[in-house]
Amino acid sequence: MKIFGIGTDIVNIKRIEKILIKQKKIFINKIFTKKELNQLNLQSKSLASSIAKKFAAKEAFAKAFGTGFGKDLSFKDIEIFNKKSGQPYIQTNKKKFSKFKYKLSLSDDYPWAIAFAIIIK
Repeated sequence: MKIFGIGTDIVNIKRIEKILIKQKKIFINKIFTKKELNQLNLQSKSLASSIAKKFAAKEAFAKAFGTGFGKDLSFKDIEIFNKKSGQPYIQTNKKKFSKFKYKLSLSDDYPWAIAFAIIIK
């Protein structure tokens, strides 16, 4: 196995808090799939932190592939979940990504959230 790509992203949680106040429904529906929304606790006091980490994870994933977001990759092509243990993981719904494995690390220390993604071929 070889490392195909590495990506990282940092997000200001305060920025996410402001977005959630002004455009919560529009923002979360643009970024997350229905399956992801089912796992998010939209009433949680730590919602902005959770969203910031998952947003950073999607950005880190796109950077690791070297494509960024655009016509070939959208936020909803990447899903970020947590195992029962809390460990985050990535799922994709595009066939071209099925030949890869992914590793993901998320962390936050208010007001920052960070994600680190590794794609293995």
